[in-house]
Order: sequence, then C-alpha cells, then structure tokens
Amino acid sequence: MAPRSYLRSLLCLFLAAVGFWISSCAVALGPGYSIENQEIRVQFLPGPDPRIRVDSDYHLRNTGNQPLSILELRLPGRRSFHLSAAQATWDGASIAEQSSPLFPRNTVLALPKRWGVSERHTLHLSAEFENPVAGGTGFSFASDAFFLPSEGWAPELLPSQGVFATGGVPPKQWRLQVRVPDGFLVHTSGRSIKTSRSAREITVQSLQRPEDRYPFVVAGLYKETALDTGSGNKVFLWTRAKEDSAPLHQSAGALALAIQAYDATFGARTQQKQPLWIVECPALAGCFTSTESSYANLLSAEPASVSSELASFDTLLIDFSGGAPKLAAAAPGLAASWLGYGQNPGFYEQQPPLSALPAFASALGQEAIEGPSSRTETIRRALRMIPKGAAARKPEDGNVLRAKSFLFFYALQERYGRDAFRHAIDHMLSARQGRGFNLNDLIASFEEETHQNVAEFVRLWMKRPGVPDDFRARYEDSSASIANTSKETMP
Repeated sequence: MAPRSYLRSLLCLFLAAVGFWISSCAVALGPGYSIENQEIRVQFLPGPDPRIRVDSDYHLRNTGNQPLSILELRLPGRRSFHLSAAQATWDGASIAEQSSPLFPRNTVLALPKRWGVSERHTLHLSAEFENPVAGGTGFSFASDAFFLPSEGWAPELLPSQGVFATGGVPPKQWRLQVRVPDGFLVHTSGRSIKTSRSAREITVQSLQRPEDRYPFVVAGLYKETALDTGSGNKVFLWTRAKEDSAPLHQSAGALALAIQAYDATFGARTQQKQPLWIVECPALAGCFTSTESSYANLLSAEPASVSSELASFDTLLIDFSGGAPKLAAAAPGLAASWLGYGQNPGFYEQQPPLSALPAFASALGQEAIEGPSSRTETIRRALRMIPKGAAARKPEDGNVLRAKSFLFFYALQERYGRDAFRHAIDHMLSARQGRGFNLNDLIASFEEETHQNVAEFVRLWMKRPGVPDDFRARYEDSSASIANTSKETMP
C-alpha cells in the first residue's frame, strides 16, 4: 500500500471512531436539559360561563454542560386563544412570564437561581381557556361540548439557547388526563389506558407517544352513531341532534357514500384499520381556521363557508346545519384525511395544481351523493371561470389558475383511467409519507403506473394558457356523453 493511501485509511478510521464516540457517548456538547416526565391535565368546567382548565407538569433535569438561568417556551397564542388565570411555578414558587426579546411569540421564564448541571426541578404551568367576548373571534366552545385542536393549545418547551443546545423534547411516553362531566363522550389522541367514573365526573387517561404527534381532545354531550361504509374501517358519527332524527339518517348515509368514493379513488385511508371520528362542531364561531374556501365556488353553484376541517389525523369537525350534501362535500376537510393530513407535512402548503387535489376529492364525494350529473355540472362551472383565447405570456389570474388546477385532475383521471389514477395517487402518498410531495412526485407516480410520458401531459395543461380545446369541447357540447370516455371505469 502506498504511504499516502495508508495515511488516508488511518485518517478515515480515526474520523469514524470520533464520530461513533460523539454519537454514542452521553457527554453534553452545549447547554440543555431533558424532560424526564410530563403530564397534561385537562378539566372542563361547565356552567353559564364554561371554561377549560389546563395544568401541565414537567420534571426536568439539566443535562447540558453549563448552568441555565432562563427557560424558553411557547404558550398558546393570545390572538387565537383567550386565556385567564395563567400561572407558572418552579418547584412550587411562582415565576414571572416575559416575552422573549428576540422572538416575541415565545415566552421566557427567568429562574429564581441558576439551574446547575445535573440538578432536577419541577415546572408547573396552568391556564384557563375562555370563550371570546360577544362579537369576538378565536377559539370557542359550547357549554356542553368542546375540542382542543391538534396544534396551539398545549405548552411547548423549547431548546436552550447556544451552540449545540438541546431540550424541549417530550419523553417517549407521557400522560394526558381529561376530566369532564358525567354523560360526556371523550376522544383523545394517544392510547387510552384508564377510564374512571365518580358521581358527577369522568376521567380519561391516555398515553401519548411521538407517533401521536400533537395532543388532541374532543368531548361533549354527543350521541354516537356507527356508520357502515362497507370497508371494514370503523367510522363514528358524533352529533348533538335528537335521537332518530331524519336529518341525522340522511347525513349519515351521505357520509357513508362519500367515504366509499374516497376509498375507491384513493385507496384505504390508512395502511392499518384505524377508526375515524366525524364530530359535530361544538361552536361554529371558533371551529374552523378559515371562514371561506377558495374552491367553494367550484364545488357549488351557491358558494358557502367552510363546513368541515380536520382537527387531528383521525377526527373531523363538521357543520351539520347545512344538510347532507354540504356536510359531506362542500369543503375538502373529509377528503384531506385520505390525502395525507398528519403524514405529509407540506399538505396545506401545496402549489397549483396539487393545491386543488383536496377540492377534486371533495367533488368526487359530492358526485357519489348527488349522482353522475354532478360531475358534468361541476366541470362546466369551472370551465366558465376560464376565459377562451387567453394571451400566451400573460400570467393567469388566481381564480383562473385554481379552476384550471381543479379541472386538471379530471383530465388526468380521464386520460389514464380511474384504476391507474387511484394506484398512482396511492403510490405517491405512500412513498412520500412523512416527507411531503410535489408535482414531480405526482408525475413520477403516474409515469411508473402508466409507462407513458405524463410530464408532457402536465405541460400541456399547466404551462399553456386556458384548457385544451378538446377537453372544453367535450364538456361544453350539451349533446356529448361524458360517460363514454374510453378508459374510464366506474369504481
């Protein structure tokens, strides 16, 4: 072996050994701490002015290489949540909350004395969630039902400041406890481990793990109805309606049809059979993060406000006041569960045409409920929003681009057939689980499934103004039979 090669080999072995030592040893390289144990307790306080009390306990240990004088965390945002009686204690002694000078959204706790290396301490945080004042906006709940969404309401401890800083990571398992009045139904994130009852109260304890993501709670005086979707997956409908009401049966039937359509088009919602909860919103004023859907005018001749939204991976909050069609298809909330919510982090940040995929999925649910004529009417409605003979170099208006992206999925389905469409979408969602997906992933999935040049088809639709003439002619011709598309087969 040449001397230079020998030295190079020795250097590689040395670097590999150093890397192994750094990754395996417990020697801290910077400031930090660990959360050895934590518990969050939620208690619903009913009455004319209902409140939700949240207490959080953290058992902490300084695992860094230096003492700490402050602890930084992120509390529920005051713009979204209305809080009272907020308090923080360190080993039982009150400490003041201050806004971070560098990141105003964060909160800094100045510790009463320096937190020495290897020392253990207990942090307790508490606050009460209130409804907004009359005419106000933000998180709301009813006197007999509430939900805590899968983001924003629970405190988040942040890493220490400095080079190689650590901290803020929850333990691999921790407990979420929910106390509610007797008679409430309760559903939480995590794995339920214990339910106890007293004369007037129910306490539910669940074990939270990293795969459960952000903690979530929904509870109230609901009536539970199990839906038969024909897929073997359990779907629970929670409503506040009177028993055996006709609208409830109509809504349940519509939801079952929509779910069957999503299963047929996008495959199973999860690889393992997991229940889905569809829950009537406790208070419409604070249920949905957005009040209007940018695709509502494509899905209905009478655009409506947002009527459903995923509150967690397995729970959909929904507005039951609009009847069965609006309930199941007027917004893409239900469809979002089939398209990777909680699995693909970029789901709500997609660019056209992928940003229209949830709306297209919703339209399929609407078609399942209202019949095949709904498809033709929906496509024609979108076509009317796209002008003919648009200038080749002029950027398309946002409404036009949304309508065009929406129609793109109809064209994709018709060009390659419903079976190929389903398999390609399912492959994309599965392959990119946890990592997000983009247009290149869509093209790759369809080309793998069809063995055709899908990229050219995408360019034809998305890189040129308007929509292809043959597509427009097929749907604008009232005598055309849409059902005769050669490759299209009904699910």
